[in-house]
Amino acid sequence: MDWLQAAKERQDELIQELQELVQINSVLDEDSATAEVPFGNGPLEALKWLLAKGQMEGLQTKNIHNYAGHIEMGEGKELLGILCHVDVVPAGDEANWTYPPFSGTIADGKLFARGAIDDKGPTIAAWMAMKLVKDAGIKLNKRVRMIIGTDEETGFRCVDHYFEHEEMPTIGFAPDADFPLINAEKGIAELVFSQHKKGNEVEEQLVSFYAGKRPNMVPDMAKATIQYQTAQFEQNFQTFLRKNQLEGSLLIEDSRYIITIKGKAAHAMEPEKGINAAVYLAAFLQQQLTTEASKRFVDFIADVFHNDHYGSTLALDFEDEMSGKTTLNPGIVSYDATQGGSMVISMRYSVTYPFDEKITEAQDFAAKKGFSLDIQDDSKPHYVSEDDELVQTLSGVYRRQTGDYETPLLSTGGGTYARVMKKGVAFGMLFPSEPDVAHRADEFVIVENLVKAAAIYAEAIVELASNK
Repeated sequence: MDWLQAAKERQDELIQELQELVQINSVLDEDSATAEVPFGNGPLEALKWLLAKGQMEGLQTKNIHNYAGHIEMGEGKELLGILCHVDVVPAGDEANWTYPPFSGTIADGKLFARGAIDDKGPTIAAWMAMKLVKDAGIKLNKRVRMIIGTDEETGFRCVDHYFEHEEMPTIGFAPDADFPLINAEKGIAELVFSQHKKGNEVEEQLVSFYAGKRPNMVPDMAKATIQYQTAQFEQNFQTFLRKNQLEGSLLIEDSRYIITIKGKAAHAMEPEKGINAAVYLAAFLQQQLTTEASKRFVDFIADVFHNDHYGSTLALDFEDEMSGKTTLNPGIVSYDATQGGSMVISMRYSVTYPFDEKITEAQDFAAKKGFSLDIQDDSKPHYVSEDDELVQTLSGVYRRQTGDYETPLLSTGGGTYARVMKKGVAFGMLFPSEPDVAHRADEFVIVENLVKAAAIYAEAIVELASNK
């Protein structure tokens, strides 16, 4: 079966369905969340949209309490899981987008939208693969189940709930990362640094400081309100912006300065590819502030995180051969003169990381600087051996479909649903040398690669779930 040709013949259908899905703003919405709508209206709408597509194809579908759902085909005792998600991270400042982030605009062979590559594009490619296999009439000896989550970007609560009620796949893959295949996923921990000593608005120079919405995104905007400064403050700020080639703004209200710095968003697994606006704002204020609580707060951020994505100052740095360097991203940073300051850090740590030892050392360091360090969440690393049959089969499918026999298997600092399976890996759909634009403005998927991925996933389903 020529799966690539089959996918090409249905390219228009593939694009149309992806456009429909990305036009649903499925960002977590706590304001509209209820017991019946656990993550807000947008994620639920996207889930129901995809389940309705499954019903139209005559396949079995199930909605698990509006947390997650599945579309299933095939027969057999064993279950092949394809784990996807339809929630997305916020679009950020829409002024940074060339096209509206929920439009699905096609230009230069690319489809632009939030979620185009993470993870709605890969989800639709896998959905098309299921339809291709079904329409080809291939008999399956395993059940093939697309499991659709709605809270991947904010904690995996969707699949945690799903697997409390539904069976675990025998084997599976998550089309939510890179080709050829990712068999090592770093651990993901959320660290919270909280300032011990609080100040007060009458005495402190720093009135407020805010940046970031999600720990898993590099903040692209940071804002602070400062008082008790000389007229030189404005000139110093402009000099700092020029020196660091940054954009920013300054307003004066009632003798207070309100300043912002614009950064560049990126995924927390690769913080070096972004420009952390919070860290740069702290680096500027470090040279301007003198009152105790204000100075201690910006000193900690600047000393620990400025020009260091790997936690070396905190002694959290570590790397291994199978998964690379540990990284840290200050994703949410806040300070109020009456409440003190806090930082939520997304740490992506290596597979063999000595977690307890390293965290204890970092806690001792933080305490000396006037901060506590708490673990808010911790998802342990995930690893499947290169020699495993699942890994060998999927990598073989990729190499046959692409002719790429050179690119090695990969590790990632990102967390995919592969880690919730007993035996699962991340499988595409970002191709080698293709830029990773997930969580950034102007996120896109290359249409040609979308078609190619559908063909790869179709062959993978046949290889893993039929007698061939």
